[in-house]
Amino acid sequence: MDKSFTEVDLIQEKFEDVREESEKFHCDLSDKEMVHKIALVLLEGLSTTCVDNTTGQFFRSPGTVAAEIRKEMLEYLTERSQSFVSESLFLEGRPEEEISDQPSDIISDFIEDFTGLKRNLLSRVSGWLLSETRDDKIDDFMQEMEKNSFWLLERRECIAQNLLKNVDFKKEFHCKMKFKSEVELERHRLQCGFRTLLCGNEGCSDTYSATHAEKHDLVCPFKMLHCEQKCPEILIRQEMDKHCITVCPMKPVNCPFYSIGCKTTVPNRNIKQHYSEDVRSHLLLALMYLHKGASAEDLGLHAERIEQESIDRLIGMQGVRSFTNAVKDLDSKLGPLKIKEKHDISNEETTNSDSEKTNEGKFEDSTANNTEIQKLESEQQN
Repeated sequence: MDKSFTEVDLIQEKFEDVREESEKFHCDLSDKEMVHKIALVLLEGLSTTCVDNTTGQFFRSPGTVAAEIRKEMLEYLTERSQSFVSESLFLEGRPEEEISDQPSDIISDFIEDFTGLKRNLLSRVSGWLLSETRDDKIDDFMQEMEKNSFWLLERRECIAQNLLKNVDFKKEFHCKMKFKSEVELERHRLQCGFRTLLCGNEGCSDTYSATHAEKHDLVCPFKMLHCEQKCPEILIRQEMDKHCITVCPMKPVNCPFYSIGCKTTVPNRNIKQHYSEDVRSHLLLALMYLHKGASAEDLGLHAERIEQESIDRLIGMQGVRSFTNAVKDLDSKLGPLKIKEKHDISNEETTNSDSEKTNEGKFEDSTANNTEIQKLESEQQN
C-alpha cells in the first residue's frame, strides 16, 4: 500500500491557506463530535470506493489504488462542498426531507455519489452491492488502513472540519463569531461553546465540545451517582444496574408468602419488618390455603382467635412452611370450621334457613396437606 501523503497534504494546505486568509479574526472552532463523525465517514467511504473499484480484478487490489482514489475523492468532496450552499438554495422548494442539515449525512451522500462514479462493471451488479462478502471486504480494508496508518485520524479530522464549514449552511455545528482583533478572538475562544473539554470524571478520557457537556454528563459511565433505589451507596453509572439487581439492600423482592397469595413487593432490607407488620394478613392467607374453598368471612372467627391467643408465636416466623404448619396446629385446636351454607336463588326462591353444616372433612388427609406445604417450601426456595 502506498503510504505517501504528498498529494493529500497539498490539498490540506489549500484548506489551511484559505482558512488563514478568510478567518483571520473568525473563530475556527467546530463541533468535535460532528468532526469525528465525518472523519469516520471519510475512511469508510475510501474503503468502499477502493473495494468497488477493484472487485474481480486480479492485478489490482484496494491497496494499490487507495492513494490515487483518496486524492480524487478529496478533490471531489472539496468541489461539492464548496458549491453545496448554492445547490441547497436551488433545492429549497423541494420536500424538506430531501435536504439534510446534518453535515455527516451530507458528506456521506457526496461520498456515495463519488463511489458510484468509481465502481467497475462487476461491482455494479446489484447482488454484489448487497452481499455480505462486500461488507466484509470493506471492513477488512478499513482495518488494514488503520493498522498501516495510511490515513491518520488527525489528518482526516482536519479535512473534516473544513468540509463541515462548507456544508453547515445553518451554522449549527461551527462557530460563526467574528472579531476585530486577535485579543477579542482569544478571549472568546476561552468561552466558546465549541471549545474542547476533557471529562472530569475519574476514569473517563472522553473529550467533547462544551456545548455537549450536559449531554455527556447524562451518559458518562464513570459519573458518580447515588443509588437509583435510594440506598446509601454511591457508585459509578456503569456499575449501577449490577448493584441494583444483586447487592442493593433496597432491591425489590417478592414476599416469601407469595406462593400462598401475598403479592406485596418490598425492599430486601425491609422484609423482616414486612413479616411483623403483615402477620395478620399472612395468617388469613395461610388459613385460606389450608381450607380451600372457604371465604375470608368464614375464616374470620378462627383468624381472630389465633391472633388473640398466639400472635406472638407467629410474628418471628419467616419461612412459609414453618408458618403454615404453626397455623395448622393452632387451627386444629379450635375445632371444626363452620362454613355458611350457600343458597340457590336461581329460581327466585328465597330461604331463610339458618342451618349450618359442619366441615367434617376439614383434615381428612393430613398427609396430602403436608405434601402441599412441602411443595410450597420447595417453590419458595427455588
